[in-house]
Amino acid sequence: MSTALTSGRRNAVERLRALFVAGRSKPFVPRGSHAPRCPDCRVLFSHCLCSLRPQVTTQAGICLIMCDNEPLKPSNTGWLIADVVNDTAAFGWSRTAVEPALLTLLADPQWQPYLVFPGEFAAAPRVVTELQPLCGKKPLFVLLDATWSEARKMFRKSPYLDHLPVLSLQPEQLSRYRLRRSARAEHLCTSEVAAVCLAMAGEPHAAETLEVYLDVFSNHYLNSRQSVAPDLEDAAHQRLRGLALLVPGNHANTPLDPGSSPG
Repeated sequence: MSTALTSGRRNAVERLRALFVAGRSKPFVPRGSHAPRCPDCRVLFSHCLCSLRPQVTTQAGICLIMCDNEPLKPSNTGWLIADVVNDTAAFGWSRTAVEPALLTLLADPQWQPYLVFPGEFAAAPRVVTELQPLCGKKPLFVLLDATWSEARKMFRKSPYLDHLPVLSLQPEQLSRYRLRRSARAEHLCTSEVAAVCLAMAGEPHAAETLEVYLDVFSNHYLNSRQSVAPDLEDAAHQRLRGLALLVPGNHANTPLDPGSSPG
C-alpha cells in the first residue's frame, strides 16, 4: 500500500489510511474513547483541529514507511508531517514485500534519500551526521514510522534500504511528545524527527511550524480525553497563527475564531 508525493485535500497518510481501512476485514478500534472522531484529524469532533491545518512550501521531502496499524492510530504523528510538508509520501511496510512505487521514489534522480536512524545500529561507512551537498538533488528524509522496537526490526529487515546513507541525529532537546510512552526520553516521535531534519535542510519555518503543530495537536488530543475545551489562545495556538501569517497567500488555513467551538 502506498501513496505518492502529490498534493490534494487528503494528505499522504490519510490516503494510506483509507487503503488500510479498505483492506481490513474488521474495523480498527483505537484504545480509549469510542466517541466519533473527525475522519481527517482523528481527534474527537468536539476538539477537531482541521481548521488549524498549516502547510508550507519546502525543498525537502519526507518519505514515511509505516508499520502495521500506524496509519490507523489516532495518536500517530506521521499525518502531521504530511499536513505541513506537501512533498510527503507514505508507504506501508511488509517484511516479505516492498512497494514498487517506493523503489521508484528512492531511485528518482531529483532526490537524495537519507534513512534517518541512530548511527549505532548501522555500519560506520554508511553513517552521516550532516547533509551531503549534491548539485541538483533535494534531500528526501526516509522515516520509519513505528514504535522503537518495530523500527529496529524494520531497519534490519528492509534490504532495499541498505544502500542509503544513514542520517544519525543528535537532537539537543528531549522529546516533548506526550501521547505515547517511550522507555527513553531521548526517543523522538516521528514528527519531532521530521522537524529536526527540516531544520538541518535549511527549512526553519517548516521545522518550527511542525513543532508547534505537534504541541497544538497534543493539546487538543489530551484535552479531549479529559473533556476539557482546548485553549485556543494559549502560546502554541498563537505561535501557529503567527507562523501561518508568514506564508504568502495562506488564506485557506484561517485559524479558528477564539470565540467559536471546534468541530
